[in-house]
Amino acid sequence: MGPIDGTAGISGNPVVDESLLDDLKALEASDPSGMLRHIASAGPQVREAMILTAEANLNGLGEEGRPRAVVVAGVGTAARAGDLLSTVAGARCPVPILGYRSAGIPGWVGAADVVIAVSASGRSPEALAAAEAAARRGARLVAIGAPDSQLQSVAERARAPFVPVPRRAPARASLWALTVPVLLAARTLGLIRIAEADLAETATRLDADAERCKPANESFVNPAKALALEIAHSIPIVWGSSPLATVAARRAADMLSTNARYPVVGGSLGEAGRGAVGLLDGVYGGLAEGVRDIFADPEDQPEGTRLRVLLLRDGGLTSGDGEEAVGTESSAAEDRRADAIEELATRRGVRCSVLRAEGASPLERLASLIAVPDFASVYLALAHGLDPTAVPAVTEMKEFTRR
Repeated sequence: MGPIDGTAGISGNPVVDESLLDDLKALEASDPSGMLRHIASAGPQVREAMILTAEANLNGLGEEGRPRAVVVAGVGTAARAGDLLSTVAGARCPVPILGYRSAGIPGWVGAADVVIAVSASGRSPEALAAAEAAARRGARLVAIGAPDSQLQSVAERARAPFVPVPRRAPARASLWALTVPVLLAARTLGLIRIAEADLAETATRLDADAERCKPANESFVNPAKALALEIAHSIPIVWGSSPLATVAARRAADMLSTNARYPVVGGSLGEAGRGAVGLLDGVYGGLAEGVRDIFADPEDQPEGTRLRVLLLRDGGLTSGDGEEAVGTESSAAEDRRADAIEELATRRGVRCSVLRAEGASPLERLASLIAVPDFASVYLALAHGLDPTAVPAVTEMKEFTRR
């Protein structure tokens, strides 16, 4: 077995031990905290969150009618839960949904609004400050986080519903445990139509992807291992073709940067077409010395760090209420942009990986775009000899900010 300590090889690139990915015992030994197992729990997270939210009884939340606005307060993965809600709700949502990542809440929030405070640990300063401010101003409050936490105490003092999310995994591996209660709270408020069947199908989709991406499956049949090897030694750019795919792209960028420690550009393909697409002409794109011939044997290609485009494509046309949200013309424009990126990348010798959304509901399509990159980020970390769970810089940053 080759080196897996992440040190630089002869070419100057950090070593990637491809053989590790197909050695089940070595994979398990390299993942002492079980990040792969945590990522594979996405489907069960959906089912458990449905039960816990039902037990929390959010029915009283909707008794005062439709709110003026909804603020989803939290940072990191908790903030992504708010992004997922906005995307599933779609452009036809009758009220604005704002993701708020700073401490407290906007000055305009009052009794006519709803604040959903989300924190996997239950002690995020941003979520705590938001919950406390909502209670002071008389806004309706829903709190979601670890049981027996500071956030639960704030919710109890405010006599607000609290959905407990058992802390079994790092926050970034708990996306679905945090997201489902947010979605169900929005459904109670009458903002989205999401059926139990949609959630069940999403859980089934996540189960199926976990089966496809499990460690025992070798790289040639495992889409996550294959994607990890495609991204290795590159600077990844993750673009989403639609608003839904853009949320998945930003999630993929989060996971690649945190788990695998790769610098990543992530965002909307529509916005990229106004500027960021110029990266393809840069020193890691078309100007890179020895542009690759995509039809040549990779063994004969020059070494060096290059861009790698990961394009997430979504052809869905429905919003969270099941009605047509964007016209055929808009969808066709998204397809043209995605086709153009693939062609432009090819002309410049920049390789492009493509994932396409699958599923009937917006939530299931989101899940289909999130699962494989989540697993790929962990496999890429392990191939570099990194523990994806332990991020020393994050720990040190928290220590500095507590001083």
